Amino acid sequence: MRNNINKIIYYLFVTLLAFLMVYPALWMLSSSLKQPWEIFSDVLNLIPRELNFNNYREGWQGFGGITFATFFKNSLIIAISVTIGTVISSTLVAYGLARIPFIGRRLWFTTVILTLMLPMQVQIVPRYILFMKLGWINTFRPLIVPTFLGGPFFIFMIMQFIRGIPKELDESAFIDGAGRFGIFYHIILPNLKPVITTAAIFSFYWTWNDFMGPLVYLNSPEKYTVSVALRAFSDPSAVTNWGAVFAMSTLSLVPVLILFVFFQKYIVEGISTTGLRG
Repeated sequence: MRNNINKIIYYLFVTLLAFLMVYPALWMLSSSLKQPWEIFSDVLNLIPRELNFNNYREGWQGFGGITFATFFKNSLIIAISVTIGTVISSTLVAYGLARIPFIGRRLWFTTVILTLMLPMQVQIVPRYILFMKLGWINTFRPLIVPTFLGGPFFIFMIMQFIRGIPKELDESAFIDGAGRFGIFYHIILPNLKPVITTAAIFSFYWTWNDFMGPLVYLNSPEKYTVSVALRAFSDPSAVTNWGAVFAMSTLSLVPVLILFVFFQKYIVEGISTTGLRG
């Protein structure tokens, strides 16, 4: 009897905690279906008195003659390109640092780790000056090209995973005549599926939600990403259509939710095995 009571209390607590965590998302979804006057007048009520799907129609029309289809397309182009560049470059760099002996390997690894300690705010000015001299401002290149040079966090994560793969497999393949690239392609890469999937999901998620980068480097509204467009859509100097803002905010969560639903198994597997290896 005591065990049953403890279980009931535990599940009630977990349910309440889960509800508190998802409440902001539920409130945003509810507000996207409310009348404008109802959104802030009855904040605690999650059930709209009258469903208003016009918020989605009005929000999708965007602003300045640019629909949110353009903003979603821009975000997808950047997020997919960044994900591809990050995964490919980080995997190759991680393999080189973890498996290939060369002079200064520890120095380069330390340098990579030290870059994790640099705040984004410190990097903005020098990077902006560099990209301005290259003529890349108001293009997607400042957001995409640097990711093809590796991401420190993902390099470290993939390195930890590679260190858990027995080196005897490399030695056996080397005896059979495989070179460095052959060992990487036939031995290492097939074993990196969980951590590569995890890196790809995190990279896509962080890029999709990135606000600072597109805000700094993109000037033309037709090149805005969803995050910047949502900020521009709410005008502090005029009356903001909050129903449309919340409607587009809700739609912006759809790609991330789809990724999480279909690949959550790989996220858990990649994180747990990376933490246990090395």
